[in-house]
Amino acid sequence: MTRPSHSEAPSRPRALSRPRARALALSAVPLVALLAVAGFAPLPYSVARPGQTTDVLGTHRGGEVISISGAPVRKTSGQLRMVAIQATAPQVDIRLGEVIDGWLREDRAVMPRDAVFPPGKSDAEIEKHNIAEMKSSQHAATAAALGFLKKDPDRVKVALRLEDVGGPSAGLMFSLGIVDKLDGGGSGGDLTGGRTIAGTGTIEADGTVGAVGGAALKTQAAKRDGASVFLVPKAECAQVQPAPDGLRLIPVTTLKSAVQALRALAKGGAGGSVPSC
Repeated sequence: MTRPSHSEAPSRPRALSRPRARALALSAVPLVALLAVAGFAPLPYSVARPGQTTDVLGTHRGGEVISISGAPVRKTSGQLRMVAIQATAPQVDIRLGEVIDGWLREDRAVMPRDAVFPPGKSDAEIEKHNIAEMKSSQHAATAAALGFLKKDPDRVKVALRLEDVGGPSAGLMFSLGIVDKLDGGGSGGDLTGGRTIAGTGTIEADGTVGAVGGAALKTQAAKRDGASVFLVPKAECAQVQPAPDGLRLIPVTTLKSAVQALRALAKGGAGGSVPSC
């Protein structure tokens, strides 16, 4: 068998011919131009960040968030804070640099614009849509809470006031606020146990809790505003991991499961009776 000679010098790379080098240089021009255009062209994304939190047991803009008539109302302690995210409006142009920055930051989320806002609508139409969803959510929250407490909706009247937040994701917290004001923890104490509880989740009239968007950003807003506990739809537990330091995550599927978890937590959570993500 003939073996290769180790005395042979290694072959040297040959220089590109001028025509080929020129062709490669010219082919790079469209790529550079494409990147330059992408850097300045608007992209179909929305960048979200942690938004405001509001204590539904308290006041907002001079009035009670939850007003109840037709039944005795308890004086509460602690807080139940609904949480919102703030997203760039559909008419705002998002550039490549903002998208990259959003991907790199933990306090930002980049989402397809159509996943955040109804497509093809103006800012005014979207605001109207969000307000309608909030009103529908408030009606469902009232029905769920009164149904859970077995209160007659013809006798007990609930008014919910939170005009500057749209969408359905405060439903769970509205229901819990009504329950706390009417019944507390069920044995004379507060449903909150004196804590600052935050959370998110839609609510159906039968008490079913639904998933929402931006849950991970909402945990950051909750921690920022003093919450030690965050209620999250069970289906979104993975999305909120890891939680901000010092924030306990409790998964819920129904209004009943949320009330049971908070009552157990108020009693000290003995025996592992409080679920966790």
